[in-house]
Amino acid sequence: MKLQLRGGVLMAETEYGLALLDEKSGEYWTLNPSAAVVLETMLAGRDAQDAVHALTQRYDVSDSLAQQDVDRILTELRSAGLVNEN
Repeated sequence: MKLQLRGGVLMAETEYGLALLDEKSGEYWTLNPSAAVVLETMLAGRDAQDAVHALTQRYDVSDSLAQQDVDRILTELRSAGLVNEN
C-alpha cells in the first residue's frame, strides 16, 4: 500500500511535528513528532512495518506499542480523509 496526501491537503513542518491543512474545508491538523515520523515514512513509499521500525529506532518504545501507534495514526488520517492509498 502506497500512502499519499489527498489532493488539496498541504503539509508543513512545525517546531513540534507537522501541520496538515485541507484547503477545501479550511480545517487543519497538527501531528506530534511520532505521528510525523509515521506519516513521513509512509509518504516516502514505505509500509506500516517500516513506520513501526522508524518509531522504535527513534523512541524508546516496544514493537507492540509502536504498532498500536501506527495503526491509530493511519486510522485517524483515513477517517479525516487526508490520505489516499494505492
